[in-house]
Amino acid sequence: MDSTSYANHIAILNEELVCALGCTEPIAVAYAAALAKAALRQNPTHLEVACSGNIIKNVKSVTVPNSGGMRGIEAAATLGALGGDPLRELEVLQAVGPEDISRTREFVEAGFCDVELAEGVPNLYVRVVAQCEGHRAVACIEERHTNVVELTLDGEPTVAAGKTAVSAGLQEDGSSADRSKLSLQSIWDFAHELKIEDVDELITRQIETNQAISNEGLTNRWGANIGSTLLKSRSQDISCKARAAAAAGSDARMSGCAMPVVINCGSGNQGITCSQPVLEYAHELWSSHEDLVRAVVLSDLTAVHVKYFIGELSAFCGAVSAGCGAGAGICMLRGGSFAQFEATIVNTLANVGGIVCDGAKPSCAAKICAAVDAAILGCDMALADDNFLAGDGLVGQNAEETIRSMGYVGRVGMHPTDVEILNIMIGKTNVSQG
Repeated sequence: MDSTSYANHIAILNEELVCALGCTEPIAVAYAAALAKAALRQNPTHLEVACSGNIIKNVKSVTVPNSGGMRGIEAAATLGALGGDPLRELEVLQAVGPEDISRTREFVEAGFCDVELAEGVPNLYVRVVAQCEGHRAVACIEERHTNVVELTLDGEPTVAAGKTAVSAGLQEDGSSADRSKLSLQSIWDFAHELKIEDVDELITRQIETNQAISNEGLTNRWGANIGSTLLKSRSQDISCKARAAAAAGSDARMSGCAMPVVINCGSGNQGITCSQPVLEYAHELWSSHEDLVRAVVLSDLTAVHVKYFIGELSAFCGAVSAGCGAGAGICMLRGGSFAQFEATIVNTLANVGGIVCDGAKPSCAAKICAAVDAAILGCDMALADDNFLAGDGLVGQNAEETIRSMGYVGRVGMHPTDVEILNIMIGKTNVSQG
C-alpha cells in the first residue's frame, strides 16, 4: 500500500471515530442551536428550526440525553441553545444542568421553538435561526453531523465557537478524507499492514468507551432490554454474547443514557456494532491486543465502505452496514482469507439487506441484534465455503458489485419508502384508510 492510500485510510478513521453523547441526530440539532446562539452573542428569544425528513424521523422517538427524558426536535434545539456548549460538538449537551433542563421544559411549552420540514435538501440537514432584538443568527449543518455550511449573523458570515462555514478544498460531505478511494482490497491490505501505533489509541478508545455503555445496558434497565434478554437464555454462547454486547449499548443510548460513545458512519449504534461483537470474539478466541485492533479497524472501514454507497441517512438501516463490518472483523479473528472476508459481506447483505430504518428508538437494538446474527451466519458460511452466489437476488458477480447494488437500492430504490415511513410517523398518512 502506498503512503497516500495509507494516509487516507488513517484520515477516514480519525474523522469517523469521534465521541458523541446520545443519538447523533438530536445532538446535531442541539449543536446547530448552540452554534446559532453563540453566533447571536446573546440569549435568543425565539428559535426556528428546519430539518430534513430523515432528521425528523430519527429525532421523533429517541430520548435527548441529559434532558430529563424529553424527546423531539423542540427539546433538542432548546436545550442546545440554553445550555449547550458548541465547543464540544457532538458532546454539546455534556455540561447541561438541572436549571437548563427546567428552563427547556418551560420554553418548549411556551412555544419558544418552531419546527418545519425542509424539502429539497440533503437527507441530513438542520438549519437553526436564533433571534433576539431584531438580530438573526443562522447555523446550518448538511451531509455530516458536524459539517457547518452556513454560520451568519444578520446575513454576514461570522465565527462562533471557533467555527466558520466549510471552506473549499473539502470533499462534498465536508470531510478531508476521500472515502471513494476505499475498496475491500485496500481495507484488507491496510488492516494487515498498518503500524499499530498509528491507530492504537483511537481504536482502544472506541473499544473501551463503547464497552462502558454496553455494560451499562446489560446491568440496568434501558429501552426494551434486548441485550440482557438475549443473555438470559444463552449466556455462554459466543454468538449470543456478541449480539447482546452490541444491542445493550443501543438499549442505553436510545433511551437517553448520558454516557459517550465512539461513533462510526455518523452513528453511535454503528460505532458500537463495529467494535463490541469483535471484542467478544477476541475474548473467546484469546486473541492478542494487536489482532483485536486490526480486526476492529477492518470492521470500521468495511462499514464505512458499505455505507458510502447508501448515504448518510436513508430508509436502509445502518445496522446492516455495521453488521457487515462486525462480520468482517470476526472473520479476520477466526483466520479467514480475503475471499472469505468478501464472502462474509456478501452473505450478510444477501440476508438482511432489506431492513428499513423507521427512526431512532429502542427497537434499533433489536435490528442490531438481527444484523450481527446475520453477519455471524455469513462468516460461518464463508469459512465453510457455503456462500450465496451471483444471481441470488441482488448478489453481484463479486463483493464490490454486491455492495454497490445494495447501495443503489438503499439510496435510490428505497427513497419512496423513506418518504412514506416519515408520512406515517408524522401522521400525514392514515394507514387505516389505506
